Amino acid sequence: MPPLITPEEALALGEITDHAEIEALIERAWQARVERFGDSTDMCSLVNAKSGGCAEDCGFCAQSRFADADTPMHAMMSPEEILEHAKAAEAAGAHRFCMVTQGQGLSKRDFQKILDGARLVAEQTSLKRCASVGHMSVGRAQALKDAGIQRVHHNVETAESYYDEVSTTVRYEGRLRTIDAVREAGLETCVGGILNLGESREQRVEMAFELAEIDPTSVPINMLNPRAGTKFGDREFMDPWEAVKWIAIFRLILPEALFRLCGGRVENLAELHALAVRAGINGVMMGNFLTTLGSEPADDRAMFEELGLNVARQADNGSDPRPDNRSGWLEGETPAVAGDGLVDRQADAPFWDPSSQLRHQRKTSVPPRPDGAPNRRRPAEAPVPLPQVVHVGADERAE
Repeated sequence: MPPLITPEEALALGEITDHAEIEALIERAWQARVERFGDSTDMCSLVNAKSGGCAEDCGFCAQSRFADADTPMHAMMSPEEILEHAKAAEAAGAHRFCMVTQGQGLSKRDFQKILDGARLVAEQTSLKRCASVGHMSVGRAQALKDAGIQRVHHNVETAESYYDEVSTTVRYEGRLRTIDAVREAGLETCVGGILNLGESREQRVEMAFELAEIDPTSVPINMLNPRAGTKFGDREFMDPWEAVKWIAIFRLILPEALFRLCGGRVENLAELHALAVRAGINGVMMGNFLTTLGSEPADDRAMFEELGLNVARQADNGSDPRPDNRSGWLEGETPAVAGDGLVDRQADAPFWDPSSQLRHQRKTSVPPRPDGAPNRRRPAEAPVPLPQVVHVGADERAE
């Protein structure tokens, strides 16, 4: 479906600051969401199946070898470990589960572990299955599909015109090729970006309309959670009203996509979480994120239910990636409530927990960023001096 507003209208909406005007915009986005999705929700949870040691230079990420920060490390999980975290997600009421790894590609051995983990999740849970494993060919996308993966996540991160400020080692065109490969294999696409990387209002609108051209099934909404020692480590959090306003604008540009609040939502939205959902959100990333902590499952479920939205799952929720939990989409009626016996606290199930399962490895050296930009941190965050890699010319080496 085409956008409900033009780029010029989106830019004009991006300039409003009055809270009453933003609330009117939110109501408009809420109506667009309800008209297309009713009271349905699409709740997800993830596991950081492999973390750290990434060779790329994405400016927001502490996992990058170019970040002047301890590296959050986690070896590739076994298929059985992946299944354990999936069962925790299911116990918390998630509809779907995503297996995530660092970097832009996996070795054959690690990729096989993702395939084996996906098969276990498909066999032993009722969860829909997603993967986020970097760049891939059509062949690898087909292998994921054959293993039971239904949707693949691969962000564009930001507008094409701003992309080189975010990454120079991962090309924008390569991201589009991966998205095309995923679609060619018959899988659903999950494509979004990160707000507050230093992009202009015009570039936020540009990214939203680029996403509309890609037409993904799902759009994760991330807001920068600045990590000390990264290129964007000194940025402030978004003003919550500004964040909610842009969620509503994106909803009007992408009326048919499933929107999910993901990374940075806890830090940036604060007390406006429920208002952000009303701005057009279908679901959230339940539990924790890749390297940071998230909300309690009971709080997330309650937030949606208080808005009259249904967080219950169909009995055969995992059989199809797209149908949501509206009555009639699958045979039978959706339960009116989420059901008894769901986990309310992350501590009560083996959720992915970056505070205990990641180990932070101190770098022995940090190479200069390819774009020459410095790594930054807020003034209150004391720098950790690390030796720098010095690249010398041939003549200097000869001396």
